[in-house]
Amino acid sequence: MKANRVRIIGGEWRSRFINFPDGRDLRPTPDRVRETLFNWLGQDLTGKRCLDLYAGSGALGFEAASRGAKHVVLVERERVVFAALEASRAALNAGQVKVVRADALEFLRNDGGVYDIVFLDPPFADKPWVILFERLRARLSPDAMVYRESGEALLAPDGWEIYRAGRAGQVNYQLLKLLKL
Repeated sequence: MKANRVRIIGGEWRSRFINFPDGRDLRPTPDRVRETLFNWLGQDLTGKRCLDLYAGSGALGFEAASRGAKHVVLVERERVVFAALEASRAALNAGQVKVVRADALEFLRNDGGVYDIVFLDPPFADKPWVILFERLRARLSPDAMVYRESGEALLAPDGWEIYRAGRAGQVNYQLLKLLKL
């Protein structure tokens, strides 16, 4: 199995690489998109609690941890990818990162955590949006932001607003937040 790698672009681990295995559904968020996302979120995530629900390479979650997030949960269902995430966590000595082997929707059903930032980057062929956003509501802090990547432009789910959006090649990305009642 060929190993691939992606560079962390900011924070404590800037310019360090994380490795990930080949996989047909693994598409690390491109550097340019990650740079835009973390400009939107602010470069310093000190004290934030983050959830990377379809971790894959771990690029988004490790980037958040590198920028000061106090707690980052990476959720990955594939055994080989999970093992690579654990190896990256160990190599970076990332004690604030927890790697969980689980299906994303099952994790949300059983998790009791509350998060300030959630990263959603499922395989483009999957269309889990309606149930994801329903289950996410109970897991969000009052001012939480949710990042979503997809292969198509998507409308905001009911009760949500698109705060920022962009496109790079075939990647459509959005930063969303709950509408205030």
